[in-house]
Amino acid sequence: MYSLPHLCHSLSGPLCPSLRVPVPLSPGLCPPLSGSLSPSLWVSVPLSLGPCPPLSGSLSPSLSGSLCPSLWVSVPLSLGLCPPLSGSLSPSLWVSVPLSLGLCAPLSESLSFSPGQSLVSHLLTQGPELGLELVFVWNRDPGRMAGSVPPTLQLQNLAALGERHPDLVVEVAHPKIIHESGAEILRYANLLVGSPSALADQATERQLLEASHRWGHAVFVARGALWGTEDIARLDEAGGLQSLRVTMATHPDGFRLEGPLATAHSTGPRTVLYEGPVRGLCPLAPRNSNTMAAAALAAPGLGFDHVIGVLVADFSLKDMHVVDVELSGPPGPTGRSFAVHTHRENPSEPGAVTGSATITTFWRSLLGCCHLPSKPGIHLC
Repeated sequence: MYSLPHLCHSLSGPLCPSLRVPVPLSPGLCPPLSGSLSPSLWVSVPLSLGPCPPLSGSLSPSLSGSLCPSLWVSVPLSLGLCPPLSGSLSPSLWVSVPLSLGLCAPLSESLSFSPGQSLVSHLLTQGPELGLELVFVWNRDPGRMAGSVPPTLQLQNLAALGERHPDLVVEVAHPKIIHESGAEILRYANLLVGSPSALADQATERQLLEASHRWGHAVFVARGALWGTEDIARLDEAGGLQSLRVTMATHPDGFRLEGPLATAHSTGPRTVLYEGPVRGLCPLAPRNSNTMAAAALAAPGLGFDHVIGVLVADFSLKDMHVVDVELSGPPGPTGRSFAVHTHRENPSEPGAVTGSATITTFWRSLLGCCHLPSKPGIHLC
């Protein structure tokens, strides 16, 4: 190990005048953490740093020292944002690095009033103070980004996303993006899937898992409008989930249906368009079955083949999406079963695919997965 002549040395030049820690140069002891902006320049910083005073500031649990073996954590030499470190210099040291994010925005509509526009706005206005940097936005029709996305952030060719060095790519466009490009995206970055209906396709799910393990990147899945995700997952893991049924109802104008459902007609004020396994619904209603797909992922014991999805056209719900989640466990000693029924009313613009509250949950999911370790596999957030 080669120690610098001075006890304290700035990690990345003039970041913050008070932010100085002792840095014994020991390149290569730890593998680079995903999320770096300068992957070729690394030093190892011991968790016990000696005579320098603790850094002040709140904890920022973006990446933790536990990602590297033993008592070392790797940080890039040049982070570009202030402050890169926060919390006290102790065995529970956390390192906060600015994450670079790419966004695949909706394909068939403008960015206005969409999850894509909402995320762009949040990242541009709140991202810097959270250590998040938006590095690109992609849309199949570049003209739809005019006036909404700064020209320097507009990516013309999704295949060139690696040139922007993203740490996390967020898809809020269409399941086709995951089918066609999900595995390739994982070559360069973690992936946040906003269209979990894509995973109803078994070949796509298999490709994502293989790419995730090959490249060491995580597949995060946004929970969207699913209420009680953690409770469903815990009950399923404990073997206490026997049935799970998710019903989504809205005005027919809010549906984007394909195949046989595209020609289905409502026979009255409230019509059940589909009732059956979620796997069968997802390809017919790829943009209206994401809540049900998230439920199937939260309950792998039942999965896409045994979680039941119900799609209802209701002419009275002109400005609202209603999601009912019903689950039950096996009969207990008295013969009665544990049961839960949640009813969620989500305001929406007339004809919108996504409800207003669900758009907000995409932002919370993005922040949540930025605080999770980059661990291969599929993880709800």
